[in-house]
Amino acid sequence: MFDRLKADIRTALAKDPAATSAVEVALTYPGLHAIWAYRIAHWLWTSDRTLLARLIAHVTRFLTGIEIHPAAEIGERVFIDHGMGIVIGETAEIGDDVLLYHGVTLGGTSMRREKRHPTVEDGATIGADASIMGPITVGENASVGAGAVVVDDVAPETTVVGNPAEPVGAADMASPNPDPIIADG
Repeated sequence: MFDRLKADIRTALAKDPAATSAVEVALTYPGLHAIWAYRIAHWLWTSDRTLLARLIAHVTRFLTGIEIHPAAEIGERVFIDHGMGIVIGETAEIGDDVLLYHGVTLGGTSMRREKRHPTVEDGATIGADASIMGPITVGENASVGAGAVVVDDVAPETTVVGNPAEPVGAADMASPNPDPIIADG
Protein backbone atom coordinates (compact mmCIF):
# COMPACT_ATOMS: atom_id res chain seq x y z
CA MET A 1 0.00 0.00 0.00
CA PHE A 2 2.75 2.47 0.93
CA ASP A 3 4.57 1.70 -2.31
CA ARG A 4 1.44 2.69 -4.22
CA LEU A 5 1.14 5.98 -2.28
CA LYS A 6 4.81 6.74 -2.97
CA ALA A 7 4.32 5.95 -6.68
CA ASP A 8 1.37 8.37 -6.79
CA ILE A 9 3.47 11.11 -5.21
CA ARG A 10 6.39 10.42 -7.59
CA THR A 11 3.96 10.62 -10.52
CA ALA A 12 2.72 14.03 -9.40
CA LEU A 13 6.29 15.26 -8.99
CA ALA A 14 7.16 14.00 -12.48
CA LYS A 15 4.07 15.37 -14.26
CA ASP A 16 3.68 18.74 -12.55
CA PRO A 17 6.61 21.15 -12.90
CA ALA A 18 5.05 23.32 -10.16
CA ALA A 19 5.40 20.53 -7.58
CA THR A 20 8.27 21.32 -5.23
CA SER A 21 8.28 18.46 -2.71
CA ALA A 22 6.68 15.16 -1.82
CA VAL A 23 5.24 16.69 1.34
CA GLU A 24 3.62 19.51 -0.63
CA VAL A 25 2.11 17.04 -3.08
CA ALA A 26 0.81 14.71 -0.36
CA LEU A 27 -0.80 17.52 1.60
CA THR A 28 -2.11 19.92 -1.06
CA TYR A 29 -2.98 18.06 -4.28
CA PRO A 30 -6.74 17.44 -4.51
CA GLY A 31 -6.34 15.21 -7.56
CA LEU A 32 -4.14 12.91 -5.51
CA HIS A 33 -6.59 12.99 -2.59
CA ALA A 34 -9.45 12.13 -4.96
CA ILE A 35 -7.55 9.14 -6.37
CA TRP A 36 -6.73 7.89 -2.86
CA ALA A 37 -10.35 8.24 -1.74
CA TYR A 38 -11.51 6.56 -4.96
CA ARG A 39 -9.34 3.53 -4.20
CA ILE A 40 -11.00 3.13 -0.81
CA ALA A 41 -14.47 3.66 -2.31
CA HIS A 42 -13.71 1.25 -5.15
CA TRP A 43 -12.62 -1.45 -2.69
CA LEU A 44 -15.84 -0.94 -0.75
CA TRP A 45 -17.87 -1.03 -4.00
CA THR A 46 -16.31 -4.33 -5.06
CA SER A 47 -16.90 -5.67 -1.52
CA ASP A 48 -20.66 -5.02 -1.84
CA ARG A 49 -20.58 -2.02 0.50
CA THR A 50 -21.99 0.23 -2.18
CA LEU A 51 -23.74 2.78 0.01
CA LEU A 52 -20.58 3.48 2.02
CA ALA A 53 -18.62 3.63 -1.24
CA ARG A 54 -21.03 6.21 -2.66
CA LEU A 55 -20.88 8.25 0.56
CA ILE A 56 -17.08 8.38 0.40
CA ALA A 57 -17.27 9.42 -3.26
CA HIS A 58 -19.82 12.10 -2.37
CA VAL A 59 -17.73 13.58 0.46
CA THR A 60 -14.63 13.45 -1.75
CA ARG A 61 -16.48 15.37 -4.46
CA PHE A 62 -17.47 18.01 -1.90
CA LEU A 63 -13.88 18.33 -0.64
CA THR A 64 -12.00 18.18 -3.96
CA GLY A 65 -14.45 19.13 -6.73
CA ILE A 66 -13.62 15.80 -8.40
CA GLU A 67 -16.37 13.23 -8.88
CA ILE A 68 -15.29 9.63 -9.45
CA HIS A 69 -17.91 6.89 -9.39
CA PRO A 70 -16.66 4.06 -7.14
CA ALA A 71 -17.39 1.47 -9.86
CA ALA A 72 -15.05 3.11 -12.38
CA GLU A 73 -11.80 1.28 -13.13
CA ILE A 74 -8.66 3.39 -12.69
CA GLY A 75 -5.12 2.14 -13.29
CA GLU A 76 -1.76 2.97 -11.74
CA ARG A 77 0.00 6.35 -11.75
CA VAL A 78 -3.05 8.29 -12.95
CA PHE A 79 -2.51 11.99 -12.26
CA ILE A 80 -5.28 14.56 -12.01
CA ASP A 81 -3.79 18.05 -12.35
CA HIS A 82 -5.92 21.02 -11.23
CA GLY A 83 -8.80 18.58 -10.91
CA MET A 84 -11.76 20.87 -10.19
CA GLY A 85 -14.81 19.83 -12.18
CA ILE A 86 -13.68 16.38 -13.26
CA VAL A 87 -16.41 13.76 -13.67
CA ILE A 88 -15.56 10.08 -14.17
CA GLY A 89 -18.64 7.94 -14.77
CA GLU A 90 -19.56 4.52 -13.47
CA THR A 91 -18.41 2.37 -16.40
CA ALA A 92 -15.34 4.48 -17.28
CA GLU A 93 -12.03 2.68 -17.54
CA ILE A 94 -8.72 4.53 -17.23
CA GLY A 95 -5.41 2.81 -17.90
CA ASP A 96 -1.99 3.41 -16.38
CA ASP A 97 0.03 6.66 -16.63
CA VAL A 98 -2.94 8.78 -17.75
CA LEU A 99 -2.93 12.56 -17.22
CA LEU A 100 -6.25 14.40 -16.74
CA TYR A 101 -6.59 18.18 -16.49
CA HIS A 102 -9.41 20.16 -14.86
CA GLY A 103 -12.93 20.03 -16.15
CA VAL A 104 -12.60 16.68 -17.94
CA THR A 105 -15.80 14.67 -18.31
CA LEU A 106 -15.76 10.95 -19.03
CA GLY A 107 -19.50 10.81 -19.55
CA GLY A 108 -22.16 8.39 -20.60
CA THR A 109 -24.63 8.61 -23.46
CA SER A 110 -27.06 5.86 -22.50
CA MET A 111 -29.60 5.41 -19.73
CA ARG A 112 -29.30 1.60 -19.91
CA ARG A 113 -27.25 -0.50 -17.47
CA GLU A 114 -24.41 -1.21 -19.91
CA LYS A 115 -20.92 0.03 -20.79
CA ARG A 116 -21.77 3.67 -21.42
CA HIS A 117 -18.63 5.61 -20.47
CA PRO A 118 -15.24 5.91 -22.21
CA THR A 119 -12.14 3.79 -21.96
CA VAL A 120 -8.91 5.80 -21.77
CA GLU A 121 -5.89 3.63 -22.51
CA ASP A 122 -2.39 3.78 -21.03
CA GLY A 123 -0.40 6.98 -21.42
CA ALA A 124 -3.22 9.17 -22.75
CA THR A 125 -3.46 12.87 -21.91
CA ILE A 126 -6.85 14.57 -21.70
CA GLY A 127 -6.77 18.39 -21.86
CA ALA A 128 -8.72 20.86 -19.74
CA ASP A 129 -12.50 20.91 -20.20
CA ALA A 130 -12.48 18.04 -22.69
CA SER A 131 -15.63 15.92 -22.87
CA ILE A 132 -15.25 12.29 -23.86
CA MET A 133 -18.74 10.89 -24.30
CA GLY A 134 -20.04 7.35 -24.62
CA PRO A 135 -18.52 3.88 -24.78
CA ILE A 136 -15.60 4.95 -26.97
CA THR A 137 -11.86 4.38 -26.62
CA VAL A 138 -9.09 6.95 -26.40
CA GLY A 139 -6.09 4.94 -27.57
CA GLU A 140 -2.72 4.42 -25.97
CA ASN A 141 -0.57 7.59 -25.78
CA ALA A 142 -3.27 9.64 -27.51
CA SER A 143 -3.87 13.30 -26.63
CA VAL A 144 -7.19 15.11 -26.46
CA GLY A 145 -6.92 18.89 -26.73
CA ALA A 146 -8.46 21.33 -24.28
CA GLY A 147 -12.16 21.85 -24.84
CA ALA A 148 -12.46 18.98 -27.32
CA VAL A 149 -15.71 17.03 -27.54
CA VAL A 150 -14.87 13.43 -28.38
CA VAL A 151 -17.69 11.18 -29.62
CA ASP A 152 -15.68 8.70 -31.71
CA ASP A 153 -12.71 6.46 -30.93
CA VAL A 154 -9.29 8.11 -30.90
CA ALA A 155 -6.51 6.01 -32.43
CA PRO A 156 -3.36 5.35 -30.41
CA GLU A 157 -0.62 8.00 -30.72
CA THR A 158 -3.12 10.52 -32.18
CA THR A 159 -3.96 14.05 -31.12
CA VAL A 160 -7.54 15.27 -31.51
CA VAL A 161 -8.93 18.78 -31.07
CA GLY A 162 -12.19 20.62 -31.67
CA ASN A 163 -15.92 20.07 -31.45
CA PRO A 164 -16.42 17.45 -32.69
CA ALA A 165 -12.84 16.32 -32.13
CA GLU A 166 -10.80 15.61 -35.24
CA PRO A 167 -7.23 14.31 -35.58
CA VAL A 168 -4.47 16.84 -36.15
CA GLY A 169 -0.83 16.48 -36.98
CA ALA A 170 2.12 18.29 -38.49
CA ALA A 171 0.63 18.02 -42.01
CA ASP A 172 -2.68 19.45 -40.79
CA MET A 173 -1.00 22.47 -39.24
CA ALA A 174 0.56 23.73 -42.49
CA SER A 175 -1.90 25.38 -44.85
CA PRO A 176 -1.46 24.26 -48.49
CA ASN A 177 -2.98 27.55 -49.69
CA PRO A 178 -1.67 30.40 -47.55
CA ASP A 179 -3.77 33.54 -47.38
CA PRO A 180 -2.41 35.73 -50.20
CA ILE A 181 -2.84 38.89 -48.14
CA ILE A 182 -0.65 37.53 -45.36
CA ALA A 183 1.77 35.90 -47.83
CA ASP A 184 2.26 39.18 -49.74
CA GLY A 185 2.95 41.00 -46.49
